[in-house]
Amino acid sequence: MPTFVLMTRLAPEAVHDAEVRRAMGRAWLKKVKSSCPEVRWIAHYAILGPYDFMDIYQAPDAETAHKVSVISRAEGAVSAESWQAMPYDDFIRLLQEVEP
Repeated sequence: MPTFVLMTRLAPEAVHDAEVRRAMGRAWLKKVKSSCPEVRWIAHYAILGPYDFMDIYQAPDAETAHKVSVISRAEGAVSAESWQAMPYDDFIRLLQEVEP
């Protein structure tokens, strides 16, 4: 199953209260699990930089990954981007296949 990275940014007011943030996170995850039961979650991180959170997950296809991003925006994310990721060894193998 393809791997995706979800990069999420929240409105500043959404990260001031830990209990509110926790409740929002639970509501988001419940909705994603209900709408996309085939998604397999690998990791969830709070990060520094232009995004607030990074989630790594597997989805059967790009359409499902789009759905995860759309749900994130609908549940209050200012931005949500899902990027397809490839394991490094697979990338090297791909390079070797296209070398002249």
